Amino acid sequence: MSDHFWEGMAIILLGGLSNGSFALPMKSSRAWHWENTWLVFSLISLLLLPVVLAFGFVPELPEVYRSVPARSLTYPLAFGFFWGIAQLTFGLGIKAVGMGLAMAVVAGLSCLTGSLVPLLIFNPADLIHPRGLLLIISMPILFVGLGLYGKAGMRREKEQSVTDSPVHPADGRFASGLAICIFTGVVGSSINLGFAFSGSLIQRSLQLGGTPVTSTYAVWPLVLGAGLVPNLFYCFHSLSRNRTWPLMVRAGWPREVGISTSMGLLWLAGIVAYGIGARRAGTYGTSLGFAVFTAAQILSANTLGVLTGEWASTSMKTRRLLAAGTVVTLVSVGVLNLGGVL
Repeated sequence: MSDHFWEGMAIILLGGLSNGSFALPMKSSRAWHWENTWLVFSLISLLLLPVVLAFGFVPELPEVYRSVPARSLTYPLAFGFFWGIAQLTFGLGIKAVGMGLAMAVVAGLSCLTGSLVPLLIFNPADLIHPRGLLLIISMPILFVGLGLYGKAGMRREKEQSVTDSPVHPADGRFASGLAICIFTGVVGSSINLGFAFSGSLIQRSLQLGGTPVTSTYAVWPLVLGAGLVPNLFYCFHSLSRNRTWPLMVRAGWPREVGISTSMGLLWLAGIVAYGIGARRAGTYGTSLGFAVFTAAQILSANTLGVLTGEWASTSMKTRRLLAAGTVVTLVSVGVLNLGGVL
């Protein structure tokens, strides 16, 4: 165990809390519609901040890109584009089913598919070893958790529709919103592949003086920048269709920009903190550390969702189903990441 294990775990925990709460500022938006807020959030989190970090912390960044094979740039761009679709649908999922439920479903499924897909591609033989067997065991547990979330969400939609609750987190039918979140969780693992195929980029950055943590920043402008494309396309389309372009410059826009900026900072700070914490934690940083990170995301998002009224006017039985879904999902994440310890 690393001498800095607990320090690393504390950083990872803070990162998960930050990442799980990134959508909270959106609830205070008043002057803008969803597409206005998501556009600025995407520009800041997927373009501005990754570029600043890469140029600020990666020595000889242009040389890193020039001196690697073309496929080392193509794969991160391609997988980043597919991840960008998932990032977009994640935003739509939050809009449809609420912050807490969307984060739980997406984080749980992303954790599973993000481990399963690289394993099948790079080390399929590991499926019969402890790591692979625990992954397989975690799958039915996760599906039970998703089923409980689905039942809780359906009950919430029904109960809130008959109580005239002033708080309606869903802007559409729950079933379609849940389907969006499931799609997001599956496709969202593309970001893992983007980094998995970026080994030569990271290695080249290390050769040119980068550190093990900061060298990964060379990959971010490629993966996240490519992910920006589908987000921009959909936001531009929605802004034109809904005629909400003028809202970008109407009264109150500085406050709305601040809301979008805080979302971007919370989201990316969580990822940066996980990278730093995992490095400090040593051997268990990417196993126990990732379980802590995912659990913190789920717990913070669900807690904030309840506190901000996403489950207002619902029965105790519905809230118990929500709690049960959260516990079962956390168990599946723990079982999955236990494979990294073994």
